Amino acid sequence: MSKAQAIEKALERVFQESEIEIVNDSESHRGHGGYSDGETHFKLIIKSSKFNGMSRLEKHRAVHEALGSELLRKIHALELQLTDK
Repeated sequence: MSKAQAIEKALERVFQESEIEIVNDSESHRGHGGYSDGETHFKLIIKSSKFNGMSRLEKHRAVHEALGSELLRKIHALELQLTDK
């Protein structure tokens, strides 16, 4: 399973009925630090009612918790755009 697929599976499990977009931005970082296998830099765009009433920090923590530490260790850079639904 690719990292993108693992990200999608983990997010869909926690953020059901949310709008989730996963963008692999790794190629634009080829040759930079952290680039290794073409799956190192991701942008996640999530619109979810689960974020209602959460601060920006709480939203980020919720996504990190959903992904889990093992998967996060395999990702060099993660850009998050998180909004309430």
